[in-house]
Amino acid sequence: MREALKQAEHNPDIVLLDINMPDMDGLALCERLRQHISCPILFLTARVETADKIMGFRAGVDDYIVKPFDIEELGARVAAHLRRESRRQERSELRFFGDLVIDYSKRELFVGEKTLRLSRKEFDIVELLSVNAGQVFDRERIYERVWGLGGDGSSDTIMEHIRKIRSKLAALSAYNYIETVWGVGYKWNG
Repeated sequence: MREALKQAEHNPDIVLLDINMPDMDGLALCERLRQHISCPILFLTARVETADKIMGFRAGVDDYIVKPFDIEELGARVAAHLRRESRRQERSELRFFGDLVIDYSKRELFVGEKTLRLSRKEFDIVELLSVNAGQVFDRERIYERVWGLGGDGSSDTIMEHIRKIRSKLAALSAYNYIETVWGVGYKWNG
């Protein structure tokens, strides 16, 4: 599921899934994707029961193609969905970090189905760290990147902002997304 979510970060035009996939449930993956992307999702599956189809549509699938299928029919259905796709106007730049989803375009964070509210500067810090996951930033560098070289405050402000971000994240997730690298700075655990 992790690789499928990483691929969704690339703003796909269409997603093809199977209900039965190794190590994951296609229905659960569809529901997770549908929370954050609006492109068409098509199931390609051998399941022919009406109940399976209904569960797929409830999970957010746009079309259900039963195996075996003709490759030309698949191509025609994909083309038809792409022609009708009007939802494509609003594209998001997403990253998935376990239960945390960051929508950089809308400047929103989600943990599960809950929205995490951050101030402008808090989001800027999360964006800087998460886009550069694993890279260590000292307080001065974070301050310069978020407030700019002409900022009036000091890098001590960063400690307070990090504390607030961690507190907000901890209210919804047990995972420590921002790690302190003692004596150096902070990095994103993604």
